[in-house]
Amino acid sequence: QVQLVESGGGLVQTGGSLRLSCEASGRTFSMYAMGWFRQVPGKEREFVATITWIARTYYADSVKGRFTISRDNAKSTVYLQMTSLKPEDTAVYYCAADSRKSAGGTLEATDVGSWGQGTQVTVSS
Repeated sequence: QVQLVESGGGLVQTGGSLRLSCEASGRTFSMYAMGWFRQVPGKEREFVATITWIARTYYADSVKGRFTISRDNAKSTVYLQMTSLKPEDTAVYYCAADSRKSAGGTLEATDVGSWGQGTQVTVSS
Protein backbone atom coordinates (compact mmCIF):
# COMPACT_ATOMS: atom_id res chain seq x y z
CA GLN A 1 0.00 0.00 0.00
CA VAL A 2 1.30 3.40 -0.98
CA GLN A 3 1.38 6.21 1.51
CA LEU A 4 0.63 9.71 0.28
CA VAL A 5 1.73 12.87 2.01
CA GLU A 6 0.25 16.08 0.69
CA SER A 7 1.47 19.61 1.03
CA GLY A 8 0.15 22.90 -0.19
CA GLY A 9 -3.37 24.12 -0.11
CA GLY A 10 -4.58 27.20 1.66
CA LEU A 11 -6.25 30.46 0.87
CA VAL A 12 -5.81 32.20 -2.45
CA GLN A 13 -7.55 35.07 -4.19
CA THR A 14 -9.67 34.68 -7.29
CA GLY A 15 -7.41 34.56 -10.32
CA GLY A 16 -4.45 33.45 -8.30
CA SER A 17 -2.35 30.33 -8.45
CA LEU A 18 -1.56 27.51 -6.12
CA ARG A 19 0.46 24.33 -6.41
CA LEU A 20 -0.37 21.16 -4.55
CA SER A 21 2.22 18.47 -3.99
CA CYS A 22 1.87 14.84 -3.05
CA GLU A 23 4.80 12.63 -2.16
CA ALA A 24 4.31 8.88 -2.42
CA SER A 25 6.11 6.03 -0.74
CA GLY A 26 5.67 2.31 -0.29
CA ARG A 27 5.83 1.08 -3.87
CA THR A 28 7.37 1.80 -7.24
CA PHE A 29 5.93 5.21 -7.91
CA SER A 30 6.58 5.41 -11.62
CA MET A 31 4.48 2.35 -12.46
CA TYR A 32 1.21 3.71 -11.08
CA ALA A 33 -1.13 6.40 -12.24
CA MET A 34 -1.66 9.28 -9.87
CA GLY A 35 -4.46 11.75 -9.67
CA TRP A 36 -6.29 14.48 -7.88
CA PHE A 37 -9.89 14.58 -6.75
CA ARG A 38 -11.84 17.21 -4.89
CA GLN A 39 -14.90 17.27 -2.72
CA VAL A 40 -17.26 19.90 -1.39
CA PRO A 41 -19.92 19.42 1.29
CA GLY A 42 -22.98 17.58 0.04
CA LYS A 43 -21.36 16.35 -3.15
CA GLU A 44 -19.50 13.26 -4.21
CA ARG A 45 -15.77 13.30 -4.55
CA GLU A 46 -15.10 14.38 -8.11
CA PHE A 47 -12.29 13.72 -10.51
CA VAL A 48 -9.96 16.60 -11.23
CA ALA A 49 -6.95 15.24 -13.09
CA THR A 50 -4.81 12.18 -13.53
CA ILE A 51 -1.43 11.34 -14.95
CA THR A 52 -0.70 7.79 -15.98
CA TRP A 53 2.48 5.80 -15.59
CA ILE A 54 3.44 6.80 -19.14
CA ALA A 55 2.69 10.45 -18.36
CA ARG A 56 -0.55 10.83 -20.28
CA THR A 57 -2.83 13.37 -18.65
CA TYR A 58 -6.57 13.75 -18.37
CA TYR A 59 -8.59 16.60 -16.89
CA ALA A 60 -12.11 17.30 -15.81
CA ASP A 61 -13.85 19.77 -18.09
CA SER A 62 -14.18 22.22 -15.23
CA VAL A 63 -10.42 22.63 -14.88
CA LYS A 64 -9.15 22.21 -18.44
CA GLY A 65 -6.87 25.03 -19.44
CA ARG A 66 -6.36 26.13 -15.86
CA PHE A 67 -4.90 23.16 -14.00
CA THR A 68 -1.84 21.13 -14.88
CA ILE A 69 -0.92 17.79 -13.39
CA SER A 70 2.66 16.61 -13.50
CA ARG A 71 4.91 14.11 -11.82
CA ASP A 72 8.53 13.83 -10.87
CA ASN A 73 9.37 10.16 -10.65
CA ALA A 74 12.78 10.80 -9.15
CA LYS A 75 11.07 12.54 -6.24
CA SER A 76 8.03 10.22 -6.20
CA THR A 77 5.90 13.32 -6.26
CA VAL A 78 2.84 14.41 -8.18
CA TYR A 79 1.85 18.04 -8.52
CA LEU A 80 -1.27 19.95 -9.33
CA GLN A 81 -0.55 23.43 -10.59
CA MET A 82 -3.70 25.49 -10.36
CA THR A 83 -4.02 28.83 -12.10
CA SER A 84 -6.85 31.27 -12.74
CA LEU A 85 -8.53 29.98 -9.64
CA LYS A 86 -12.22 30.60 -9.13
CA PRO A 87 -14.39 30.46 -6.01
CA GLU A 88 -16.01 27.31 -7.36
CA ASP A 89 -12.62 25.61 -7.12
CA THR A 90 -12.95 25.77 -3.36
CA ALA A 91 -12.89 22.22 -2.05
CA VAL A 92 -10.88 19.66 -0.18
CA TYR A 93 -8.37 18.27 -2.63
CA TYR A 94 -7.22 14.68 -2.35
CA CYS A 95 -4.19 13.07 -3.88
CA ALA A 96 -4.90 9.58 -5.17
CA ALA A 97 -2.89 6.58 -6.29
CA ASP A 98 -4.24 4.01 -8.68
CA SER A 99 -4.48 0.53 -7.23
CA ARG A 100 -3.63 -1.02 -10.58
CA LYS A 101 -0.05 -1.36 -11.73
CA SER A 102 0.67 0.12 -15.16
CA ALA A 103 -2.92 1.21 -15.69
CA GLY A 104 -3.72 3.69 -18.40
CA GLY A 105 -6.55 6.01 -19.22
CA THR A 106 -8.74 7.81 -16.74
CA LEU A 107 -8.86 7.16 -13.03
CA GLU A 108 -12.11 6.39 -11.29
CA ALA A 109 -12.54 6.79 -7.57
CA THR A 110 -13.31 3.08 -7.30
CA ASP A 111 -9.86 2.30 -8.71
CA VAL A 112 -8.04 4.38 -6.15
CA GLY A 113 -5.94 2.32 -3.79
CA SER A 114 -4.64 5.09 -1.58
CA TRP A 115 -5.81 8.56 -0.71
CA GLY A 116 -3.99 11.48 0.73
CA GLN A 117 -5.31 13.11 3.85
CA GLY A 118 -6.89 15.95 1.92
CA THR A 119 -5.95 19.58 1.85
CA GLN A 120 -8.30 22.52 1.88
CA VAL A 121 -8.17 24.95 -1.00
CA THR A 122 -10.18 28.10 -0.51
CA VAL A 123 -10.52 30.67 -3.26
CA SER A 124 -11.78 33.98 -2.00
CA SER A 125 -13.62 36.54 -4.07
